[in-house]
Amino acid sequence: MIALLFVIFALYSATTYFKDDFSDGEGWTKRWVQSTKRPAGERGALKSTAGKWATNVESETGIQTSEDARFYHYTAKFNEFSNKDKTLVLQYSIKNEQSIDCGGMYLKLHPAGIDQENYDGETEYNIMFGPDQCGHQKRIHAILSHGGKNYLVTPDIDLDLNQFTHIYTFIMRPDNTVEVLVDGESKFTGAIDDKWEILPPKKINDPAQSKPSDWEDDAQIDDPEDKKPEGWDAIPETIVDPEAKKPDDWDTELDGEWEAPTIPNPEFKGPWRAKRIDNPKYKGPWVHPQIDNPDYKPNPNLYSYKSFGAVGLEVWQVKAGTIFDNILVTDSVEEAAEARTAVLTRKDTEAKLHAEESKAESAKAAEADAEDKEEEKSDL
Repeated sequence: MIALLFVIFALYSATTYFKDDFSDGEGWTKRWVQSTKRPAGERGALKSTAGKWATNVESETGIQTSEDARFYHYTAKFNEFSNKDKTLVLQYSIKNEQSIDCGGMYLKLHPAGIDQENYDGETEYNIMFGPDQCGHQKRIHAILSHGGKNYLVTPDIDLDLNQFTHIYTFIMRPDNTVEVLVDGESKFTGAIDDKWEILPPKKINDPAQSKPSDWEDDAQIDDPEDKKPEGWDAIPETIVDPEAKKPDDWDTELDGEWEAPTIPNPEFKGPWRAKRIDNPKYKGPWVHPQIDNPDYKPNPNLYSYKSFGAVGLEVWQVKAGTIFDNILVTDSVEEAAEARTAVLTRKDTEAKLHAEESKAESAKAAEADAEDKEEEKSDL
């Protein structure tokens, strides 16, 4: 009961800064502004749709990229806030009906005051989050901007995609840590000063130390007792072909002196190399001793931004078809979890409907193939 009361209190005390589930049809066009900075022929149009395998069109409607090889630059504003001393959660769902091969699926959180009409990839942002794939490179972006520079999380957060709805959650806490969830499962947790190279490193190589000159870091060496056999270097690489014979019609006056062709010498073994043995003096790789970096100064406010005022969609896709939905910006992990649970109920249904669709298509194709074969028989 106490735990339940705590969750209820957390939900009621939460602040929802921005929320859009696009369930009001074309109403989203009044909230979101498309940038006109790029030429019209390069701008991609978003359309309102629930897409394939939907069971509740109203609740599952989102905005879908509808044109291949286009830039999608859209923003929506909200009341300005700072996340100082607060948890910040950015969450949204995507469904890649097109089985995306190259393109972004991320959102950005911007400070207040951005120019929506001229919005593009150069527009200042605080956080860039979400999946991105091109060829074999698949990762979840978690980029933080500080001092005019953008810092990628290290190492990359792995990404596994399919055609069904997935929900991505970015949580940044006042203890300077970030957590990334996919479908409610934690995929990454780390401290900002450890996983983003915003600050100088805590440790550096000791400049007063260097590898000793007698340090043996070769695991194997040439066997000192192995000697090159006598006559090894005297063996030629090629020899005259013993089976070659001067052609009967060879005319020395016209063709010159006949020379037998050469062939690879089967006795030739190439350059001699001594056998390799384990190095008895091997000490392993030398590790440079480290010391505290005098330039490192901890910053407890790396998580904190003075201003958030807009959410942005700034992506390019080779093949369109991604549906963005259930966008939420809040300070409540509990609110995000409740919204996430509601979205994830559709995953199993989508997979079932997709399987039924594939089965029906296969049956239809088999039927058409059988009809073609019958027509071929009747023609005979």
